[in-house]
Amino acid sequence: MIKFSDVVVRYGAALVPALDGVSFEAAEGRITAVTGPNGSGKSTLIRALIRRQSLERGSIQIDGDSLDSLTPQESARRVAVTPQREEPAFPMTVKEYVALGRFPRLGLWQSPGQTDERAGLDAMKKAGVAEFADRRTDTLSGGEWQRARIARALAQEARALVLDEPTTFLDLAHEMSLFELLHSLAESGMAVLLVSHQLNLVARFADSIVLLHHGRVVGSGTPADVMQAPLLERVYEWPLVVSRDPAIGAPSLVPLRRLSPRL
Repeated sequence: MIKFSDVVVRYGAALVPALDGVSFEAAEGRITAVTGPNGSGKSTLIRALIRRQSLERGSIQIDGDSLDSLTPQESARRVAVTPQREEPAFPMTVKEYVALGRFPRLGLWQSPGQTDERAGLDAMKKAGVAEFADRRTDTLSGGEWQRARIARALAQEARALVLDEPTTFLDLAHEMSLFELLHSLAESGMAVLLVSHQLNLVARFADSIVLLHHGRVVGSGTPADVMQAPLLERVYEWPLVVSRDPAIGAPSLVPLRRLSPRL
């Protein structure tokens, strides 16, 4: 569904590229998670996908079509993206904000109809924001705002959903609810691509993990393939152990303390 092929991205005249030959695919019916330390290039992938950063080399394809060959509206019909940072230009109700997700489905002079209203309401219910549909966006907590952004993406009814750090500001229950939602969306045939620092959550829900380090893919495969202590210790530069989640048997990372020597 979404394919990155030998993608190289460089910011300005930087000697080292932010992404250096990154290749992987986010397939339909699967959750693909991109993870790695700060500065490894995770968010740069999203910036390249939404055309906020040009490629020095390589290509991005959506449904087999080059991203460059698609108009922004065509891209938005196929892929809904929730970036890491986003603020509305002016306050509006949550219902109005979620309705913005329907714009790729409308013609230039077409007004939203009942189908669009139903799609918006369904998206708000799935994201758990229907109860404050009439509240203004500037009155929302961080977690409520994050869920409203996800509802707007779901309202696009695209075949792929891309999220950059979607659990920011969410408490434990809403983190789990979000990942359960992503799991159900993938089961329905949607391609889900997410960037996340939450390795243990990712290991429980993702079908495949792409581990980035200094802009390169250093690990790719199932959670069991990637969640290996020697690899993760090298990438994160911190002592850790990888055990098994007692509930479902998924890999579970436990960082260790670095005890200072006693004086």
